[in-house]
Amino acid sequence: MAPLGIQTALPQRAATPAYRDGNVLRWLTAYTASLIGDSVYFVALAWSAQKAAGPTEVGLVMAAGALPRALLMLGGGVLADRIDPRRVILGSDALRCLLILSVAAVIALSAPALWILVAVALVFGAVDALFVPAIGALPARITSSDQLARVTGMRSLSMRLSQITGPPIGGLAMGLGGPAAAFTVAGLLFALSLPLLLTIRIQPLGEHGQQQPQPGTAWKDLLDGLRYIRRHRLIGPLVAAGAICELGLTGTLNVGMVLLNAERGWGPSGYGWIVSSFGAGAAVSAALLAITGWLPRAGLMLAGTLLVGCTGAATIALVPTLWIAVVLAAVIGLSAGVFGSLDNALIQTAADPAYLGRVTSVVMLTMVGLAPLSYPLVGAAIGAWGAAPVFVGCGIFASLGVVIALASGAVRQAELPRQRPA
Repeated sequence: MAPLGIQTALPQRAATPAYRDGNVLRWLTAYTASLIGDSVYFVALAWSAQKAAGPTEVGLVMAAGALPRALLMLGGGVLADRIDPRRVILGSDALRCLLILSVAAVIALSAPALWILVAVALVFGAVDALFVPAIGALPARITSSDQLARVTGMRSLSMRLSQITGPPIGGLAMGLGGPAAAFTVAGLLFALSLPLLLTIRIQPLGEHGQQQPQPGTAWKDLLDGLRYIRRHRLIGPLVAAGAICELGLTGTLNVGMVLLNAERGWGPSGYGWIVSSFGAGAAVSAALLAITGWLPRAGLMLAGTLLVGCTGAATIALVPTLWIAVVLAAVIGLSAGVFGSLDNALIQTAADPAYLGRVTSVVMLTMVGLAPLSYPLVGAAIGAWGAAPVFVGCGIFASLGVVIALASGAVRQAELPRQRPA
């Protein structure tokens, strides 16, 4: 019997390591360019809104894209599974490129009106709902199962790189040429990814014994995907544990951390040190998986690192000095990074490729649709009771994900596929 977490239907060929596979590297380069374009776009959008209106309107513009992204994400997963996910990615990236370059042209000829920025955010969020599930469905179609964990680590590193490089590039473009220049840079980065995506080879469904989906309506496909997640012994608990983790920790680590720094008098520099330390820990965890490509006792390690992350998030508001909080943030980032990478890698290797778009859409919906709902709740709670009890309560709530993981025998026994010699 194959270990839990291995998708035995995937091809059993000796695989080239992902970091030497030109097919994977082209995908990763295209994905990185697109992610940096995302970061530059958000900088351009935020500063354009700030120039056009006040703080309230900036929040409105930045939140506008979240609504269509959340509402359409599940539909995007269905589309990614019904047709070639590369075609969905190509189409959505092309739409984003045209949209942002058109906005750059309009803003170059006139002032950035608020209604234009809201409309751009809405359309961009809708297109993003197609892009994100398709990206999640693609790795299993461009590499073998024993390389998926390594690809997950490489993808996480790409995300960290975009978070580090994107905002400075956007800020430099804004400083040199204003909003039009920043939007142009974002559009060109989307354009850069298109020729690379065109060269990617993907494995069609139906080969190597993979299940070929039966034709049906989009609604039937969506319900079928939700049933698939609910009934799967491994994927169901992993999705549930990840959702609980996002709901419990996202608000405290984003909104709560700002309020904690203000409460303690650590100021913006203290906040910067804590966020940078968290990011460094998460980057180390991504590099670990990208280099090794495999970690032992993956299911138990997933639960253990989630517990460490929840404990750290619960206690960071209790520490007396900034330097201890910075160290603890690195531990939280490392633990959360290992948990997230293992969660994603196990889902990727366990899922039938025919369902990966829908599975990814549900996972991402918890991150971009449900988790942000905790922001106002965390802010109001800290305003009423202070940071410490809220951080502790959220950490305890997030640790319910550990209970879900350990209660599942499939998760406890889950292993990543061992790498075959090239």
